[in-house]
Amino acid sequence: MSLNFLTTAAILALCATGAAAQQKGDMTLGLGLAWVNPTGDNGSLANGALDMDVGDDTQLSLTFEYFLMDNLGLEVLAATPFTNQVKGNGGDVVKVKHLPPTVSLNYHFANASRFTPFLGAGVNYTAVLDLDDQKISGLDVKDSWGLAAHLGVDYAISEKSALRLDARYIDIDLDVDLNGSDIGTVEVDPWVIGMSYIWKF
Repeated sequence: MSLNFLTTAAILALCATGAAAQQKGDMTLGLGLAWVNPTGDNGSLANGALDMDVGDDTQLSLTFEYFLMDNLGLEVLAATPFTNQVKGNGGDVVKVKHLPPTVSLNYHFANASRFTPFLGAGVNYTAVLDLDDQKISGLDVKDSWGLAAHLGVDYAISEKSALRLDARYIDIDLDVDLNGSDIGTVEVDPWVIGMSYIWKF
C-alpha cells in the first residue's frame, strides 16, 4: 500500500507546475494519526543469538511548518509517545516507549488543482523514554539520530485548510547494552504513514 502511494505522489510531484502553494512567512499546523511500521529485518543481538522483531504502533501526531520561502517549508513533527514491542526468537524481550521528533525541509509543488504534492528530507532524533516488561534484566536501549525522507500530498478543502496523506522513511538504529556491555543494534528503520488535518495561517 505504501509503495503505491509513494509512486502516485512522486508522479504528481514531477508533473506539478504553477504558482506558489505557500508563500514566504506562511505557517501550517497539522493534527492527525501516525502509524509507525518497522521494516521486516530488525537486526540481531548477542552475535546473532537473538533475531529481533519490532512491532508497530499508532499515535496522535502534530506538525508545524514555517515557510522560509515560497513553497519551501521547515517542518517539525511531534507525537504522543510510541510503544513498540520488541521480540526475539524466544518471544517477547521488552517494550520500548519512545518519542521520535523529526525536522524536515519540504518542497511543495504548486499546481492548479486541489492536490499539492511535496517532497522532503530531514533529521530524526529518537528519545527512549522507558523500557517496560523486560524479560531480560540489565537491558539498556540508547537514543538514536538518523536521516529521514518525506513524501506526501495535501488536498485543499478551502484556502485555509487541507487533508494530508504522507509517508516517511526514518533511519532509527537503537544500540542495546546488557549490564553495561554492548550487545548489538536494533534496526527499527520504520515507515511512518500519516493522515492529518492541516490549518494554514
